[in-house]
Amino acid sequence: MKVKSAVLHELGLPQPYKKTKPIKIETLDLDSPQYGEVQVQIKAASLCHSDLSVINGSRPRPLPMALGHEAAGVVTEVGEGVTDLYPGDHVVCVFVPSCGHCVPCREGRPALCEPAAETNNKGTLLSGGVRLHKGDEVVNHHVGVSAFSEYVVVSRNSLVKVDKNIPFEKIALFGCAVITGVGAVVNTANIKMGSTVAIVGLGGIGLSAMLGAVAAGASRVVAVDVNDNKLKQALELGATDVFNSKDSDVIEQIRVATGGGLDNVFETAGVVPALEVAYAITKRGGTTVTTGLPHPEHKFSFPYVTLTADEKTLKGSYVGSCVPDRDIPRFIKLYSQGRLPVDKLLARTISLDEINEGFDQLASGDFSRIIITF
Repeated sequence: MKVKSAVLHELGLPQPYKKTKPIKIETLDLDSPQYGEVQVQIKAASLCHSDLSVINGSRPRPLPMALGHEAAGVVTEVGEGVTDLYPGDHVVCVFVPSCGHCVPCREGRPALCEPAAETNNKGTLLSGGVRLHKGDEVVNHHVGVSAFSEYVVVSRNSLVKVDKNIPFEKIALFGCAVITGVGAVVNTANIKMGSTVAIVGLGGIGLSAMLGAVAAGASRVVAVDVNDNKLKQALELGATDVFNSKDSDVIEQIRVATGGGLDNVFETAGVVPALEVAYAITKRGGTTVTTGLPHPEHKFSFPYVTLTADEKTLKGSYVGSCVPDRDIPRFIKLYSQGRLPVDKLLARTISLDEINEGFDQLASGDFSRIIITF
């Protein structure tokens, strides 16, 4: 079938993207789903910094590539071997399609699925196949999803069935921002009720982590960002303290205000200066968790002795250390109960044709989540 899709042909074009137009809206050929695959009509897809990092070249991927990964839609067709999804089901896309058989998957860590990491880097589906073409030219899949398209074909393992009563533009957030941010708090760090928390970087993932910390019973939630509007939003969402990291003495400010630092600090900006701040404001015996995806060549250094003498822990968190089939439904339930108000992260909705301008707005730092609706 023919589908409209957002395709990237060149990495690292300068901003403003509204002018340079790195993303082209093109009509592609979409193959039918093969064994273990599902066709989905995309209803809503979020713009995320993981997409932006491909556009600006900090996360190189094979080109041309149909972008997008945080999305929700309706099943329209299933391939052979798919017996638990049916046309009409509502689904959320997951950007790490767990194979269920490799060592990390068997250990209950599907975010680290080895075949998924390999195929995501290659730009294929979990099967190794590609279902998007423009004539004879193959168009690669972004992390097995390519959600900035009218329709997609994905692995069954890239989908979680969800409640039909929640609007698509809200439930789409659970495919990346929510599971990454909230998951980092409750799975990776496993924070305790009454613990103290800081979030460094208040994008969609950072604000989701903050909401997760509030829901988990953190007694103090410190929000850190360079954008005063984001800091204001953080206060509205439950932060107890805010600090602007443009201040040259922000680390000292936070350490004084918190009596030496915080139990758990989450770095969600994906830049080295943010991780430096996060590690520095983690108290002795505390844990720093990073969800950031910086350029592979970027390095982070810290005083080696602090790992021992201060008994600090530095951890990475990918996809919030989540088991999507388990965690997405339970996070949705918390949202439905009003305990995880992630819908407040929605800044605006746009059309597919406005995608370049949308990424300009995302890159500005003024918007948490911008949603394309179809």
